[in-house]
Amino acid sequence: MENKNTLKHHYFYAVGLSYKKADAEIRGKFSLDAAAKTRLLEQAKSEGIESLIVTSTCNRTEIYGYAEHPFQLIKLICENSQGSVEAFQKVGFVYKNQEAINHLFRVGTGLDSQILGDFEIISQIRNSFSQSKSLGLANAFIERLVNAVIQASKKIKTDTEISSGATSVSFAAVQYIFKNVEDIGNKNILLFGTGKIGRNTCENLVKHTKNEHITLINRTKEKAEKLAGKLNLIVKDYSELHLELQKADVVVVATGAQNPTIDKAILNLKKPLLILDLSIPKNVNENVEEIEGVTLVHMDYLSQLTDETLENRKKHIPAAEAIIEEIKEEFITWTKGRKFAPTIHALKAKLNAIKISELDFQSRKISNFNEEQAEIISNRIIQKITTHFANHLKDDNTMVDESIEWIEKVFKIGLAAK
Repeated sequence: MENKNTLKHHYFYAVGLSYKKADAEIRGKFSLDAAAKTRLLEQAKSEGIESLIVTSTCNRTEIYGYAEHPFQLIKLICENSQGSVEAFQKVGFVYKNQEAINHLFRVGTGLDSQILGDFEIISQIRNSFSQSKSLGLANAFIERLVNAVIQASKKIKTDTEISSGATSVSFAAVQYIFKNVEDIGNKNILLFGTGKIGRNTCENLVKHTKNEHITLINRTKEKAEKLAGKLNLIVKDYSELHLELQKADVVVVATGAQNPTIDKAILNLKKPLLILDLSIPKNVNENVEEIEGVTLVHMDYLSQLTDETLENRKKHIPAAEAIIEEIKEEFITWTKGRKFAPTIHALKAKLNAIKISELDFQSRKISNFNEEQAEIISNRIIQKITTHFANHLKDDNTMVDESIEWIEKVFKIGLAAK
């Protein structure tokens, strides 16, 4: 008969893929929109996974959570995206326990971002945590960890200059346009898609080009009109996209569509055209390059453009890492205490039980036995013993799990089934 109290070992994992090994096309296949993220969380809950958060941005799709085996989390990503397990095995990563904690700290503080010092991801992590918590999928460990990462992110942003200077994909796009398009102030610019990257690009274009020929198109026209109202730009219906493409000299595509929305079939060009695709998944079919005069640039290329700003930011990495270590150390101390606290409490209870039994025996055996004094001395001894064990478990060189198991066996505490 199976012992229902048998402890199943769950470990904290970070699994996913990022720009480091996966190109934009692969990342696009593994990307998760809002509906897919919700489905993933609900599936995780139905499969008995108790705690996890999931993030999906243009640069990465990652899950942080508890599981018996990382494949449980990899499967969740693959079954809710267009990615496959085979593809994941080629470009994905799996981090466990301490490595997973380290990874989340580096991601959340912009040290692992495609553009160093980009703090956009921390709001994604915060939102992902909120969604998981609302579904009952965030335990005390993950809540404390996310709060620690948010704390580190804020401190790094405040105390260092790692995010100083204008550097982002949208700014890099504008820089690229400036360097490669003559007389940009008089060219026709079409912005298709008004998500965050699209809005930022648009604002940078208006600010730096003084161009009055910028047209916005979005599937939801109201969103385009809201942005255009702030910047005094032209808005066209989505149905007019093919017509506006013919007029444009520069097209910036920043939509959230899951499949390409622009290909060579809808281009009927009579002049050169520069297309910048800032979307994940890619929203411009590479076959547009078969048309003479068309130049297609993807965000992965723009992200590689380094300048003095990025070089400057690198100087602040050691300061940022020192802040991470300080806050991470506080978190690790908390996790260790949380892990061994039940064992120390159980040990103290066991020693107290031995004390009560022994005092009872000695009080009956010894005449004029001073029970009050014996109680005080015994309690002090118990306190000293448990403090020694607690200090041992707090030590950085201690293998906590093995030590806890040893204490439980020696004192027959019986917490192995907790």
